[in-house]
Amino acid sequence: MAAIVHQLTRGLSAEQLKEQGFDAYYVDHTAGIWPQAAGGIPFNACEFQSKGDPITDLYEDMAAEQKARTTYDNILRLVKDPEVCDPIRFLRQREIVHFQRFGEALRITQDNLNSRNFYAFNPAFDTQSCRTEK
Repeated sequence: MAAIVHQLTRGLSAEQLKEQGFDAYYVDHTAGIWPQAAGGIPFNACEFQSKGDPITDLYEDMAAEQKARTTYDNILRLVKDPEVCDPIRFLRQREIVHFQRFGEALRITQDNLNSRNFYAFNPAFDTQSCRTEK
């Protein structure tokens, strides 16, 4: 994504930067790549969530892949330039494959859980829990 943004913005004149609403970004970063949401909110590590529980984390991973796929779908609805669309389609397909792999990992994890203990405690951390039956 960063390479696409760089290719699309290099060599723009000051007028073109202003016309395209890129002037505020340019003031802060010139044409360098600074990851941020389309709304201008800078990327930060708070975007990643982890609880240390395999089931919780796999669902979070799957949700992240679906959100990325939706973002790529939205880009493809707006952009018609093949030099932009082709790599976006590749990235979109990669998100679909990742979602499928995380789904498979979730299924394997659930299949290997003790069915009497399903969701009762964190199997990756808790070895004994006051909730387990004796």
